[in-house]
Amino acid sequence: MKLLYKPFALIAGVIAGRVGKSVFRSLWSRFDRAEPPAPTEPDASMPKVVGAAALEAATMAGVAAAVNRVAASTFHHLFGVWPESKRAKQEDQD
Repeated sequence: MKLLYKPFALIAGVIAGRVGKSVFRSLWSRFDRAEPPAPTEPDASMPKVVGAAALEAATMAGVAAAVNRVAASTFHHLFGVWPESKRAKQEDQD
């Protein structure tokens, strides 16, 4: 089943990246009208650079988790089997 789930995971990863980037841009526009500063930008302040990076990381992680969960639920709905997780493998070995 793991091999069958791989295409779902790859597609979910691409979707998560695009949606996460869009959500981050939308959130950032509420703080600042300009683009998020790059860490090497000389005119940007330290709090602004760190805040942008932290917001981007949190947004991308949250969106990735949501999209991966939807992909796993869809896989389960279509095939009747939940994609195997690392925890399930460890519990079976014990």
